[in-house]
Amino acid sequence: MSDDYRPGDVLMLECPFAETAVTGVTPHHVSVRCPWLEVDPRAESMRWNGRRALPKRAALEWDIFRTEPAETTLKPGDTCLVGIPATTVHVQAVHHFDPPLVTGMLPRPTFYLEVLRQGETHDPSLEEQGCTIDPAGGEPVRVELLFRPYAFLERGDEVADRNGRAWRFDAAWDWHPFDGEQSGSPAWPLTLLFRHGEPAPEEAEQVARASAVGSHADERERWSELTRARPDARRT
Repeated sequence: MSDDYRPGDVLMLECPFAETAVTGVTPHHVSVRCPWLEVDPRAESMRWNGRRALPKRAALEWDIFRTEPAETTLKPGDTCLVGIPATTVHVQAVHHFDPPLVTGMLPRPTFYLEVLRQGETHDPSLEEQGCTIDPAGGEPVRVELLFRPYAFLERGDEVADRNGRAWRFDAAWDWHPFDGEQSGSPAWPLTLLFRHGEPAPEEAEQVARASAVGSHADERERWSELTRARPDARRT
C-alpha cells in the first residue's frame, strides 16, 4: 500500500536479475524485452511494445534497473540479465492514482515512488530528476525500509516543542510553525497536540517517549549519512 511509504524514507531496493534479450541500442540507451510486465490490451490509446529503454551510464538520466553485462557492452540480439542490484535510494515523492494509471502495461499502478539515488540531492530547478518505481507492480522488487525520519509522527500532526512553539508536521523536512516565523526547527522533546483530533493518551506517550532523547539535527544527520545528500527542506 502507498501509505507504507512517504517522502524522506530511505529504502534499499533490489530485484532478482532475469534473462532477456537486447532489442536495440542508441548512443544513450539500450532497449531490452521486459521479462515481467504484460501488454495492457485495453489501453487503446497507449500501446506498449514490451520493451524497456535503459540509459547508459554516461547518460544524464538514471534508471534503477541495470543490465549484466553493462549496457555499454551490449548490441542488438545479445542475451543479458536485467534487474536491480542492491541500491539505496530516498523517496522524493509518492504519487497516487485513482483509478489506476493507464501506462500500456499490466498491472496498472495505483501509486509510484519518485526516488533519488544515493548521493543525489533534490534540485527544484530540474524538471526531471531521479526515477519512478512501482513497488507493488509486476516486477519482483524487494523493498527494505532503512530509515524513516520522524517515524513516530504522522502527516498533519501538530506538536509543541520544548520551547512551547507549535508546529505542524507534513514531512521530515517540511515543518510549519504556527507563529509565522520562517526559521528554526522543532526543539525536542515534543508534545503531541493534534492527530485527527485530540490524540489518544498512548499516541501522546509514544511521541513524548520517542523524542525524549535526540534532536531534529540527529534525525537530519542520520538521514544524510544514509543518503549522502542534503535534505530537501524549507527548514533543516
